[in-house]
Amino acid sequence: MDNQYAKLIDDLKQKNKIVMLTRFKTVTEAGKTDIEKSLISKDELENIDKQIQETIENLLIKGLPELIVIADHERVLCEPFYSKGRLIILGGGHIAKPLAKYGADIGFKVTVVDDRPAFANQGRFPEASEVLCESFETCFDRLQVNPSDYVVIVTRGHRHDAVCLRNVLDSDPEYLGMIGSKRRVKNLMELLVDEGLDEGKLNQVYSPIGLRIGAVTPEEIAISIMAEIISKKRLSQTASDAPKRRQSNQSDFDYEVLENLAKDGTEKRAIVTVISKKGSVPRGPGAKMIIWPDGRSLGSIGGGCSEAEVSLTARDLLQAGSGYLTMKVDMTGSVAEDEGMVCGGIMDVLIEVYP
Repeated sequence: MDNQYAKLIDDLKQKNKIVMLTRFKTVTEAGKTDIEKSLISKDELENIDKQIQETIENLLIKGLPELIVIADHERVLCEPFYSKGRLIILGGGHIAKPLAKYGADIGFKVTVVDDRPAFANQGRFPEASEVLCESFETCFDRLQVNPSDYVVIVTRGHRHDAVCLRNVLDSDPEYLGMIGSKRRVKNLMELLVDEGLDEGKLNQVYSPIGLRIGAVTPEEIAISIMAEIISKKRLSQTASDAPKRRQSNQSDFDYEVLENLAKDGTEKRAIVTVISKKGSVPRGPGAKMIIWPDGRSLGSIGGGCSEAEVSLTARDLLQAGSGYLTMKVDMTGSVAEDEGMVCGGIMDVLIEVYP
């Protein structure tokens, strides 16, 4: 059987959103459960079961996994996966340095661009996946900005800002922010509108950039920018709106877990996936971890007693050699108090043997 996790990682380099379908079908006569994984993108929905099609359309909006019942002995886990967001920093000055570090720390693939060799080198940005020493006029052919990217414009001057905005605006990145005073930003926006750029799109640029926290130092400003990016990522928010309700959990899965599952091999592992939650829990739907028969693990669904309980159940399932089960982890009331849990919610997890 093809390794669908390897294909998933490869597909996410080309597409922003992919759904993995894991079909659990129990053959009652033998008591055996067949587990089959497949991938589907939005433009392939017409070729699948209507019930699953509707579920996928909804979860692509919500960004959360869902376990659906097809028949008495058949279930399908539908999981949306998103490309690993790039944080593209245009400008390698004093704010870019802490910004690259903080971005890498929270899981972004960081790219830094500057046209000055002293400011665009791997030694200055060790956390960056890519550092381009190239002019802002020519770098975008290499960057290929896409809708899953987060772009921060922190160049050293008004002229460079204008070049970057002209090149990035029509790419519709997930986030586009530009540093500058209100007056500088206003003048630049008026110039670009006069040139014929889309005023509606310009109004969606986060500028002046960053949450208003009174930041002064480069490190504080970088924190305010990252806070705004997280707000955009986690909440339904535009540059002109106040934050609203939680929108998605698209980063709650750990790419390190996916990369492990993508490796060729026959070693049995248990995959644990959070499929729903109520109340306050450590991780949201979509969080994953791997558990091996000897107790080793990779990733996390929250740690503590809850994770230990799930780990024991997963190892029991591994001893059986195949199959899956769902499990409710209760962190409310006396249960949480007795176990020393600080949360107060309920988490449903699915445990499956892989491969």
